[in-house]
Amino acid sequence: MSRIPVRTSSATVVAAVTVILIVAAGSAQGPGPGRPLPDEPQVFSSQSETFRVVPIKGLARPWGLAILPNGDILVTERSGQLRVIRDGVLDPEPLAGIPAVSRTMLKGLMDIVLHPNFAQNQFVYFTYSKPNPENRLAGTATLARGRYDGGGALMEVRDLFQSKNAWAEGAQAARLQFAPDGTLFMSVGIPTRRPVGKAESAQDPASHAGKILRLNADGTVPADNPFVGRDGYLPEIYALGIRNAIGLMIHPDTGELWETENGPQGGDEINIIRPGANYGWPVVSYGRDYSGNPTGGLSGPQQPSPCAPGMEQPFTFWSPSPAVSGMILYTGDKFPEWQGDLLVGSLRGTALQRIVLNEDGLPTRHELLLTELGQRIRDVRQGPDGLIYLTTDDEDGAVLRLEPVDGP
Repeated sequence: MSRIPVRTSSATVVAAVTVILIVAAGSAQGPGPGRPLPDEPQVFSSQSETFRVVPIKGLARPWGLAILPNGDILVTERSGQLRVIRDGVLDPEPLAGIPAVSRTMLKGLMDIVLHPNFAQNQFVYFTYSKPNPENRLAGTATLARGRYDGGGALMEVRDLFQSKNAWAEGAQAARLQFAPDGTLFMSVGIPTRRPVGKAESAQDPASHAGKILRLNADGTVPADNPFVGRDGYLPEIYALGIRNAIGLMIHPDTGELWETENGPQGGDEINIIRPGANYGWPVVSYGRDYSGNPTGGLSGPQQPSPCAPGMEQPFTFWSPSPAVSGMILYTGDKFPEWQGDLLVGSLRGTALQRIVLNEDGLPTRHELLLTELGQRIRDVRQGPDGLIYLTTDDEDGAVLRLEPVDGP
């Protein structure tokens, strides 16, 4: 029987925050080269499952992936290429149709998702850093849509939404997730406190930076967004106080939006995103700024404040930071012992993290998987076949397919 936990009460959230996951950060790899990835499949054992990892190599800095109904896989490369995997083999030619992207300071082509009615309309949505003609270092988080019929190009590509903030200092992660009602969530990150005043944009209701946005499938604003008609607030905003959301998922039972968020030094989080809620950055955090100073406007040896009135607590958090990334709650039948578990990628932590949840949806155990590979795991997806697919963030990158040892 599938074990999918249900969370319904605010008391559950408070209880979950008391569980602090301490993980080994591994080597402090930035975006540089990781450990060489073997060419051949390898078998690994977890505490409860034995599985095979099949690498599909030939990608450079793969960011996001989307699995088509026929089993083909679309993969974004940060440099601006869209690739396709057919029958487990990477096509050497990228798909045409992707617009020019800003590539400075970790920017580029990012997430990709299919429209819920892809089989009928063939719509593919993606996010990218749009170049800024006034500043060659800057890029603007942008949502675009194209049509893909299985050929060699995305067709009818056009921008649907462009955030108000052109960003030069680092990457603005922009994840996508369709909701059950057909609206589209989009994160717009704000990964740094420098220069002074930038991080505070996460609390600015007139800025898209540091927010979770909610859009209609055509890029317009849903009439029932929490801040529609509220003076001084951009109507696209669904939640604020977000630092850098690297993963989004819809809980398969409750329909809630869950998010992974990178903190600074410590304070990586999983949050359950609710309409109109404030998640605190940079006023509250369980981590310190890169300068060593606490967050929240403090200076000197004080501890950062983890709480403030009107600001949400995370579902759980990490210290030190493993740089958590993509996330799923596994519901397939290929790994029955993982049903109802969270599987979370990590970049600095170079692992796939398994978080076991109890019947009330609270974390009980934590396991690191694939540490032997030393790969920066960027995206985590469950395929229609019940298998698990990962992207590795490396110049010699890959899609990894996790399958039972007796075959898929």
